[in-house]
Amino acid sequence: MKTIKLRVKKVFLMATFFSTSLIFSYEEAPYKIVKESEKFEVRFYDERLVVQTVYGEQNGGFRKLFNYISGSNQDSEKIAMTIPVTQSNSGEGMVMQFYLPSRFDKTNTPLPKDDSLEISSIDAGHYAVISFSGRSNEKNFKKYSKILKEELDDNNIKIIGPSIKATYNGPFTLPRFRRNESMYLVNWN
Repeated sequence: MKTIKLRVKKVFLMATFFSTSLIFSYEEAPYKIVKESEKFEVRFYDERLVVQTVYGEQNGGFRKLFNYISGSNQDSEKIAMTIPVTQSNSGEGMVMQFYLPSRFDKTNTPLPKDDSLEISSIDAGHYAVISFSGRSNEKNFKKYSKILKEELDDNNIKIIGPSIKATYNGPFTLPRFRRNESMYLVNWN
C-alpha cells in the first residue's frame, strides 16, 4: 500500500511540475516562416528592441540584464522576461541580449542605470535557424552552427552575420525539454 501511495504522489508531483511549467509562458519575438526544410527554417523578424551588454570571458552579462528587468532601471520598472535570450560574438566581445516586451517602443523604454547596458534596435531581417534540445553549451552550439552553415551553403543561402545562440528555457528545465537554436542573419530575396 505504501508503494502505491508513493507512486501516486510521484505522478501527482510530475503532473504538477509539467502543468505549472506550461502555465508560465514568456512573450516570444514574433516571426513568419518563409522557408522550411527538414533541418532548418528561414524566418522573417520585424524590428525588435533589446537591452544588451558586451562582456568578456566572464559570464556577467546575464546578471546585469536580469537586474535591469528586475527594476534596476531609471524608472524602477519591473519588466517581464521574454524569449529568447541571445548571445553572439561582436568581434569586441560577447553580446548578450534580452528582447523587450512588445509594449515597449523607443519612447517608453526605461533607460538602464548600469552604463554597460544599452537599449538597441535590431533591424528587421531574415534569419536561418536550426533548433536543438539538450544543454546550450558551447560544444552543442558550435555543432549545430556548423550543421546550419553547411545546409545554408548547400542551399546557396548567403550568411551575412555572425552565428547567434538563442536560449529559450531556464537552467532548471530538463535538458531534453529545452529549446535552443543556432541562427544566422541571411540574405533572402
